[in-house]
Amino acid sequence: MERRALLRGVAGFAGLAGVGAMPAAAQAAGPAGMPTYTYLRDALKTPLSYNPTGEFIFPCIRGVYDKISGARSRYYLYYAPHEKPGGICVAGANSLNGPFSEYSNNPIIDNVLPSTTVSHVSSPHVTWDAATKQFFLYFHGENNTTRVARSSDGLTFRDETPILSTRLVSGLSETSYARVFEHTLPGRGNKYTMVYMGVLAGKRRIYHGWSPNGWDGWQFAQTALVNPEPDGLTDISGPSLVFRNNTVYVAYHGNDGKMRLTEVGPSFDRENHLGVFYSPAASDNGRAAAPSFGTDGGVQYMFYEAGPRLNARICIARAA
Repeated sequence: MERRALLRGVAGFAGLAGVGAMPAAAQAAGPAGMPTYTYLRDALKTPLSYNPTGEFIFPCIRGVYDKISGARSRYYLYYAPHEKPGGICVAGANSLNGPFSEYSNNPIIDNVLPSTTVSHVSSPHVTWDAATKQFFLYFHGENNTTRVARSSDGLTFRDETPILSTRLVSGLSETSYARVFEHTLPGRGNKYTMVYMGVLAGKRRIYHGWSPNGWDGWQFAQTALVNPEPDGLTDISGPSLVFRNNTVYVAYHGNDGKMRLTEVGPSFDRENHLGVFYSPAASDNGRAAAPSFGTDGGVQYMFYEAGPRLNARICIARAA
């Protein structure tokens, strides 16, 4: 299983990578009232200028039209190859319908970092920090280190800083595929909460951390938030928080290629496995992963990673 990797109310975004059009396939509505999604199109216009490995993972889409002036489009889609050398990339579109056009200066972050050179950088997740009027970009490189960089325009990032590594959580051999959300956990003094994939004794599980400002002061729980065994799986990854029904869920994918939902509650004090909310359609080539959601014009969208490891693309699905 590859390491891959939801929705804040009816808003929030994430994106994907892809190539040509494929037939639409409807999915049954999922647990917790998750809508029925139908494949719309692959997310990226091709050919791409920066495409070193022919595969892309971990989409993250952000609406920028209400945050910065002079944006190149209303929505920025962040994505990356996983294989060496990786590279954090961005594309733009004026609608979540897509497709998205590649930014001419990709990659916006490569594997030659200010503090070190790594084999690859991947799994971008971008959060807007209103207090500092900056975008925070979280990514991994190597697989045992999660980093953050900052930007005022969403395109030029600086101040790369490691914030999470395996030495901070006992027993873990990987700490990657992090997403960060504005969510306060009672008694933690935090504003931001992270969910990420950790590998413990060879199995991939979902862990979490918290920070007062999203940049520094990070602390990390020493035990897993969501485990694969109740789902009948060996590995889970690609976590994202979902805020709906006055509670909090984690959405993620498993080693069987399906995406599931587990309720953790506003305080992260429970682990209520609710089951599959999306099974791969025929066009997903056996695997759907790293879900991220948003709304545009009142229509709900799901962006996700489709296809096997090292051959993944990013797709857009639309709620029925």
